[in-house]
Amino acid sequence: MGIDFELSMLAATIVWGFFQLVAAAQAANVQYGLRWAASPRDVEMPPLKPIPGRINRNFRNYMETFPFFVAAILIAHVAGIHNGLTYWGSIAYLGGRIGYSALYISGVPLVRSLFWNIASFGMLAVLAAPFVAH
Repeated sequence: MGIDFELSMLAATIVWGFFQLVAAAQAANVQYGLRWAASPRDVEMPPLKPIPGRINRNFRNYMETFPFFVAAILIAHVAGIHNGLTYWGSIAYLGGRIGYSALYISGVPLVRSLFWNIASFGMLAVLAAPFVAH
């Protein structure tokens, strides 16, 4: 008995999120130094430079949608729904978030919003699946 595809996609989004967390932390460490990284960070630091700032903001943006995706996957899983909406929706969420990250960190405007929307509609498709599958 294997793991459902949608739960595999959830696991992949966790790995993607962890990768972004590490990238954001390392980008800040490069700018502020290891002494800052090991400190309690009580001192206000200057804003991050453009690329490290984008990496950090991208991760924060990811964390705004990730809990909703987790809830959608778990609702579909508990309901026993595994269909095209959950399959393609989970792919759209992860693929959209990866595309959004690449475009946002690269500084590409507008098109990145398309990828944010792809991810959001994917998440909504997964959430809708238990309510339309009959």
